[in-house]
Order: sequence, then structure tokens, then C-alpha cells
Amino acid sequence: MMSDDVMVIAEEKMDKTLEALQRELSTMRAGRANVAVLDRILVDYYGAPTPIKQMANIATPEARLLTITPYDPKMISAVEKAIQTSDLGINPNNDGKIIRLVFPELTEERRKDLVKTIKKKGEEAKVGVRNIRRETVEQLKKQQKASEITEDDLKDCEADIQKTHDKKIAGIDKIIADKEKEIMAV
Repeated sequence: MMSDDVMVIAEEKMDKTLEALQRELSTMRAGRANVAVLDRILVDYYGAPTPIKQMANIATPEARLLTITPYDPKMISAVEKAIQTSDLGINPNNDGKIIRLVFPELTEERRKDLVKTIKKKGEEAKVGVRNIRRETVEQLKKQQKASEITEDDLKDCEADIQKTHDKKIAGIDKIIADKEKEIMAV
């Protein structure tokens, strides 16, 4: 049945919205060293923009310290420069072999700003899920108008998509609450 395909596609799109939110929030720093904060930083590796994790060994020897050891020692200054020009806000320490990133404790004000940003990203994800629900319902109504599905099928599908929507919105709320708790923990 065509309505089943529409429902499966809608749920997949909603899942992708949640995954994207989780990925984006994992790159936000919470006062603890997290390798994911380097995911968006690209280094000019012989003319090709390359993610740091593809060209260096990254470790977290302590809770608030990241060490970056480039596989090619000549690239250490390029990695350092990429970190300095990024929006990370941490100054790298370079000893010629290893780059150390020391994550300072977050101030109360910075924590509150991060929570605001997190809530904004959560709201954007919710809007995305709502749009997917709306588009799906419109698609189902078109199918019903074209006599591809019955009015009862339409009502059942609308109820199903609403349940899926509610479940995904609750998932977004949980992701936001968990990240907020992580950031506010001193």
C-alpha cells in the first residue's frame, strides 16, 4: 500500500532529524574534553580540506585535556592554525610533536548561553519534525483525493503519523534535557 511507504519515509526523515541534532550537540563543548568538538574543523592537508581525525591520533588523557598527534609531523602547525581559526575558543599548546587542548571550566554565564543555543537547536529540530508530519499528511490527502487510499486509511495514517511525531518530539526533549544537564553540571 502506498500510504505505508509514505509513513516509513516520514519516520526515516524524522529519525534523521534527531540524529542530526544529536551530532550537532555532540560537537558543543561542555567543559569536558570531547573528541567530537574537532569534527567540524578542517585542516589544509596538501591542498585538500581534511578532518583532523583523519590525519591525527586524538586522545583524552584527562577529563579536560585533548592531545592531537598528527601522523605527518610536518602538519602540526597546519593543525594548530586550523584550531586557532575555528570557533572552538581554545588556544592550542604545541610542543613540536603533540598539540594539547586544555578545556577551561565553563563560567555560569557561558553555561547559560550554551543552554540557550541548545534549546534553539532543539526547537529547530522540532520544527523539522512538524514539517515532515505536515508534508506527510498533505501527501496522504492527495492519495485519498486520487482514490488511492480510503478515507478510513487516511484517518488511520494521520493518527499513526501523529503518534510518530509525538514520540520524536519527546525524543528531542530528552536529548535537549540530557545535554542541558551535562552542561550545567559543575
